[in-house]
Amino acid sequence: MQGLVDFWKGFQLLPSAWLLLTQLLILVLTAFTRDSPSFRALLWVLGVLVLLLIAKVIRQTPMFTILGLSFVACAVFFSTFIIFGVDHPHIQIIAHGFEACAYFSAAYGLLRYMFADRYLTKDELFAAGAVFTLIAWGFAFLYSICQLIYPQSFSNPTQAGLQSWLDLLFLSFSLQSATGLSDLMPMSAPARVLAMLQMFCGVMYLALIVSRLIALQYVAHLPNRKDKDD
Repeated sequence: MQGLVDFWKGFQLLPSAWLLLTQLLILVLTAFTRDSPSFRALLWVLGVLVLLLIAKVIRQTPMFTILGLSFVACAVFFSTFIIFGVDHPHIQIIAHGFEACAYFSAAYGLLRYMFADRYLTKDELFAAGAVFTLIAWGFAFLYSICQLIYPQSFSNPTQAGLQSWLDLLFLSFSLQSATGLSDLMPMSAPARVLAMLQMFCGVMYLALIVSRLIALQYVAHLPNRKDKDD
């Protein structure tokens, strides 16, 4: 019982760390996912856990609004149809749309949370990494919607037709980190517009967050006014 209490206290202090850890776990497990129903179920459970963690993060930030939590609830609701075998494009588009909105809402809330404090905390360091992954996941969902609405939106020398989730996520991380390692190329106009928007968001985020963390670290080591007067 005491162990559960300690675990809950640790979660309360570092919710961003648990959010980032869960996302990285999903990323690792995605590499081993094939057509196994058990693997898909596991990833779905972890995806729902991420959405619940997002709801928790939103509640702890200025982004706590009915709209943000509604995105999470609708994303969980519509994603259940997909895990139970409903592969209708309209259901997938709606589910991915709400998931993208939930991820972007959490990213915005965490950004507000980081920029509201005057001093650097451990949770803000994890929040910096969590925001990066949240934005990357959100754009990957948008890419998935794009290829469902506009077929052949992406060109892949190894796979024709609809691209896998791992390929879309790899493209998202490649564009956001400005590494350009992906062999997946956006071909349609909407896909290219999304890619340009993510490039802009990635560059601006890295510039803003690095300068913010450096400023907070500098403020933490400033001498007190009283000490200067003495």
